[in-house]
Amino acid sequence: MVTVEVDEAPLNTRKRHQVGILGGTFNPPHLGHLIMAETVGTQLGLEKVYFMPDAQPPHQTPKTAIDPEKRVEMVRRAIAGNPLFDLELAEIKRGGKSYTYDTLLDLKQRHPDTDYYFIIGADMVNDLPTWHEIDKLLKLVQFVGVKRPKVAVHSQYPILWVDAPGLAISSSLIRERVQAGCSVRYLVPDAVRTYIQEEGLYRNDKNA
Repeated sequence: MVTVEVDEAPLNTRKRHQVGILGGTFNPPHLGHLIMAETVGTQLGLEKVYFMPDAQPPHQTPKTAIDPEKRVEMVRRAIAGNPLFDLELAEIKRGGKSYTYDTLLDLKQRHPDTDYYFIIGADMVNDLPTWHEIDKLLKLVQFVGVKRPKVAVHSQYPILWVDAPGLAISSSLIRERVQAGCSVRYLVPDAVRTYIQEEGLYRNDKNA
């Protein structure tokens, strides 16, 4: 005889989970990423904010990046110690170009009880019309735009806007500083800085 467990909780009493996603190449992750995720997560009262490294970003000019495994390890080190943060490796495991629509479709199918908040900077909001299957994507996720100085906060799409401290830090700036032999202390978490030094990352054009 087969025993089947039945969830007796009424449908209208089941709790829905509120989860944020911060996607990116994270090459490398820096303090700006952490501040953005912390601000959105706490202001919106999210249960978790997942950092989701991409395997091959579709929205950027093709460039040589370091191995995904190394980028994942840097994110892992960057978010360690913050219970709000976690890793989502869906795009790394799938490989190839990372389209947000495909990823969210997969996540929603696997976690139908979760509402996703996709976090992007205000400068990326203007690019949304070019995103793959953007109209369908809007039915799967709530976009959260993080305000930035001198960037207009308007869109044809329903964006949830959040204020966050602005830092003029970018991954490209950090790569350039490392390649030039300059310090990146206070731009990236110490654990990430140590990893960059130990692995000799961004020292030449191959992984710049």
